[in-house]
Amino acid sequence: MPLVKAGFVVLDCAEPEKLAVFYRELLEAEQTEATANRVEIRGADGTRLAFRRDMNATPPSWPRPENSLQAHLDFVVEDLDEAERRIVGLGGRPMDAKDAPGPYEERGYADPAGHSFTLRRVAPTAPKQG
Repeated sequence: MPLVKAGFVVLDCAEPEKLAVFYRELLEAEQTEATANRVEIRGADGTRLAFRRDMNATPPSWPRPENSLQAHLDFVVEDLDEAERRIVGLGGRPMDAKDAPGPYEERGYADPAGHSFTLRRVAPTAPKQG
């Protein structure tokens, strides 16, 4: 029997109920638990997030170096433009950052509480030859 029953990425914020709605809609998730200070959701793919009330929470200032990014969420999507429209419609915002080099097309965003996250699409690859 495993010692750890479940794992969550927890985002501190002033209004966990509102932030949970943003991610629940974005991930087409279900709310699995809610208390006065915490809301948990689970996406169809199994992603588990929780939002914890912290009245003193301040969003990171990434990409400014004085308060550098310490952690962020990464989501894989098929259509970056469609996902961006949905994020903005839910109250998120695009972040100005350079495109990452390499085989991925990526875009950075902030949720309504200011936490950063990335959408990425794996570039199509040609089948192996030979």
